[in-house]
Amino acid sequence: MTLTFDSEVYSKLLSQSQPRVIKTEEENDRLLAVVEDLLSRSRLTAEENALLELLVRLIEDFESQHYQLNISTPRSRILHLLEARDLEIGDLVSVLGSSELVSQVINGQVGVTREQAEKLGKFFHVDGSLFVGE
Repeated sequence: MTLTFDSEVYSKLLSQSQPRVIKTEEENDRLLAVVEDLLSRSRLTAEENALLELLVRLIEDFESQHYQLNISTPRSRILHLLEARDLEIGDLVSVLGSSELVSQVINGQVGVTREQAEKLGKFFHVDGSLFVGE
């Protein structure tokens, strides 16, 4: 079965949704609502599928430029490893030397030195470079 593509129907869909390069959160939210509406349908026409594909690309482009997804920091890596290993922040005192320093690192007030990063790497059994620089 070959699906036919009706340019007039597609033009009408484009006219209704008015997709264009997204520059604001409001435009992004508006087009996200159109995508959600399309995704809630059990079957899409060829024209609706084409519109959905276009909108998803526009949204992905906007979000890749404005949202830093999956960006982690040394601080977030430390917190993640603590949680994953069911450890407490206090467990880092023996690694970093003082509760004050641990608190400063966790609160983002100071960065981790290379020496401290190596100690954290040994403690967590990971590469110490994970904890250097932000």
